[in-house]
Amino acid sequence: MNKGKIKEQFLLNQDIHFLNHGSFGACPLPVFQDYQKWQAELEKEPIQFFTKTGISALKASKEVFAQEFNCSVEDFFFTSNPSTAFNTVVKNLDLKPGDEILSTNLEYGAMDRTWNYYCQKTGAKYVQQEIPLPFSNKEEILEAFWSGYNKNTKIVFLSHITSSTALILPVEEICERAKELGLITIIDGAHVPGHIPLDLGTLKADFYTGAMHKWYLAPKGLAFLHVKKEFQDMLDPLIVSWGYESDFPSGNRFLDYHEFNGTRDFSAHLCMPSLKRFREDFEWDAACTAAKQRILEIYPKFCTLLGSEALCPLSSDFLGQMCSIPINTTKPLELKEALYNRFHIEIPITNLKSKYFIRISLQGYNNQGDIDTLHQALRVLMEENQLINS
Repeated sequence: MNKGKIKEQFLLNQDIHFLNHGSFGACPLPVFQDYQKWQAELEKEPIQFFTKTGISALKASKEVFAQEFNCSVEDFFFTSNPSTAFNTVVKNLDLKPGDEILSTNLEYGAMDRTWNYYCQKTGAKYVQQEIPLPFSNKEEILEAFWSGYNKNTKIVFLSHITSSTALILPVEEICERAKELGLITIIDGAHVPGHIPLDLGTLKADFYTGAMHKWYLAPKGLAFLHVKKEFQDMLDPLIVSWGYESDFPSGNRFLDYHEFNGTRDFSAHLCMPSLKRFREDFEWDAACTAAKQRILEIYPKFCTLLGSEALCPLSSDFLGQMCSIPINTTKPLELKEALYNRFHIEIPITNLKSKYFIRISLQGYNNQGDIDTLHQALRVLMEENQLINS
């Protein structure tokens, strides 16, 4: 199916060159209609929904997820976003003064803020090892990361795919060594499901959270927390409600605690079957593979245009359907607005400390015209020499 027909399956504004799928994702119409169907079911008969039909649909949705990502339905629960999942974990860590959390300087700002909050309360230390940019190989990342390890290190935390720099980090290798060292591992996989392969059954991460409403195409509000069995009993619920000392225990306290936390619309959590159907019907894995190849092709071209250097080798080891190109600007917000208002391009200008990047996300609905429009727009703005400095 051609790109135009694919884009018609989404509710996106057809007049906008949408190159920012990475921020929130986009939901296709058939899945969105399924989502609205569940919302209507809730409103028609809320008692039956919360006690029977919704619960049955949630189990079915979880079974699809478990098949997709090689895990047990007993070992994860859905949340509204990764931040909720992450806070559930960090609140239960029993951090002590002097404990260290080993991380990187490439992490998502919301997670940095969460660690800073709890470290200030407990006296623990959040260690953000600087990862060299650009880097030449995986070994450079691993060496830089593990140079921050010492006898006080208790926890390893990092993104599977970074947000501002759009880099795939060697999470498998880091989790493997962390397990050997007896460290707890917490992985932020917000950008991973539907983007790069994820096997929760073999990955040695103790806690893993991801967003389905990004690259997997779910409605906003579908994320998850997967927890290895040996850590499930340590997690008190973020919200204490009917699942605590349940009148109708399921036999799994972990799920009782975390799946039933008050009245809420969990319709988005029921859409895994329709998501799977859409991805199969439109051969979405093939579309994603083509987008990844396109990223490898355009990354050096945009680097040349902007006089920048690629942050990593041009390889699927480090790049998926996104890439971040260093851009020389002192007016990032004005640049983003100019790209949208003048050229109808939706794209983020991300930052890492004092450095700025233009992050290109490609999804199955993007075409060469989207890329060409961005390239031409940047060329025009560079010639004006107001928002992009040469």
